[in-house]
Amino acid sequence: MKQKDIIQIFPSMRKNNRTVRVLKEPKTDSSIRKVYIPSSVAILLAELREEQNETIEALGDMYENYNLVMATSYGLPLGESYLRVKMQEVIDREGLPDVVFHSLRHTSVTYKLKLSGGDIKAVQGDSGHAQADMVTEVYGHILDEDRKKNAQLIEDAFYKKENLNPDMKRPDTGKKKIEVPDGIDAEALMKVLNNPEMAALLAGLAKGVTV
Repeated sequence: MKQKDIIQIFPSMRKNNRTVRVLKEPKTDSSIRKVYIPSSVAILLAELREEQNETIEALGDMYENYNLVMATSYGLPLGESYLRVKMQEVIDREGLPDVVFHSLRHTSVTYKLKLSGGDIKAVQGDSGHAQADMVTEVYGHILDEDRKKNAQLIEDAFYKKENLNPDMKRPDTGKKKIEVPDGIDAEALMKVLNNPEMAALLAGLAKGVTV
């Protein structure tokens, strides 16, 4: 890391600590981006900011105000170990599988791909991948799963008559179904009825039959 890339060096809470936390410039231009968040998250952030303002007012000069979104009670940046501990608390409380903090990024991209119907360009804007093909390279298996599901939907919709949507079924012509008595060849009867001359002959004979 070059000195010119460092924006802020934060003071250490331990006198003998040789390492320090710094705020630095993003690695690439694509790292500087606008991210759209759900309104629920925006409300939570607004509540957090209100709590921070109350803390700043209460502590006065004791609060190290670096205008950080996530900070300690005294305004310093949160350490990686703190995030790990808090995340593990959530995992244990909710009975979730053990994952690392970075897994949240992969989970976010995966869900956004599914919810957007595979809109790679839109997801790329949030994930920060420099190129769209980087998203497909890493998350291509997610899109393949949806493509398999689409293939099955086509199978069900067009090749399985019992699963056709009502609007896709053959329209009702209003013709009554003919019940074929036992012992009568239904296929042969249909051929006879489809012959205009035979149909007229049968109709004439039927008029003279008394039930």
